[in-house]
Amino acid sequence: MVLTGAVLQSCDMGHSRRWVLGTAAGVGAAALTGCGLFDSDDPEPPKAPDPLEPVLAEALALAAAYDQAVVTQPGLRTRLAPLAEDHRTHAAELSRLIGEPMPSAPAPSASAAAAATTVAALRQAEQAAQRTAVAACKVAPADRAGLLGSIAACRATHAEALR
Repeated sequence: MVLTGAVLQSCDMGHSRRWVLGTAAGVGAAALTGCGLFDSDDPEPPKAPDPLEPVLAEALALAAAYDQAVVTQPGLRTRLAPLAEDHRTHAAELSRLIGEPMPSAPAPSASAAAAATTVAALRQAEQAAQRTAVAACKVAPADRAGLLGSIAACRATHAEALR
């Protein structure tokens, strides 16, 4: 509709042409926003990885390494099983803190390559994982630092127990 003539100023409503056109534009814009015309088609940016994820991955890897060592060297079960259980406990708590379900660990297998897993290799893995936990603890917020410090201490204790 084209408004070429003068809008009556003396109407009962007393609105100017400018007010009528502005209101019509506002109603039209409101209708368009409801239909998704102005919605963004871009998906939300991916969530940044949690800084605890590397510590969680190492806890799972260490538990799996201990389990593998017990499968290939059953005589070490008494010595290694409690250490593996510590890492599973750490993984469960880290997973809870991150807010993600705990990933499943692969089942140990009695392969020839697994026989190479020795106490010395486990000790080296514990030392490397302990350094990761210490580094994470240094930059963690206060609500996470206590858990990370405890994990770092536990990993250092495991390394000493494997001497």
